[in-house]
Amino acid sequence: MSAIRGEAVLEWHGPIAPPRRNGELVFEALWESRVFGMTMTLFEQGAFGWDEFRDRLIAAIGAWERAHHPDDASFHYWSCWLTAFESLVTAKGLCPPAAVGARVAELAARPAGHDHRPRESIPR
Repeated sequence: MSAIRGEAVLEWHGPIAPPRRNGELVFEALWESRVFGMTMTLFEQGAFGWDEFRDRLIAAIGAWERAHHPDDASFHYWSCWLTAFESLVTAKGLCPPAAVGARVAELAARPAGHDHRPRESIPR
């Protein structure tokens, strides 16, 4: 793996800006924060350049926009992020496409809340 160091510059305005509330990134589900963290970790380790990821994110958002009516409110930013991430890790050979697909299917089959224990069961 070649080191492609640089600075990750999140776009704070415009069509590829991540969702924020009061200036903080907004994650509605645990997987969203996890894919964000995996992306940033691989970038920081030099697995890819930030422009490579940003270009794939722009492409994923553009593909969603072309496939949907402008009034469609079902847009989900982190799904586009995930698409960009999966595309990049497979293109870079960091994870074979079949492994990504198998893991996605395995995680999608889990019941809601599978990764979380009820608060009362957490040892204090």
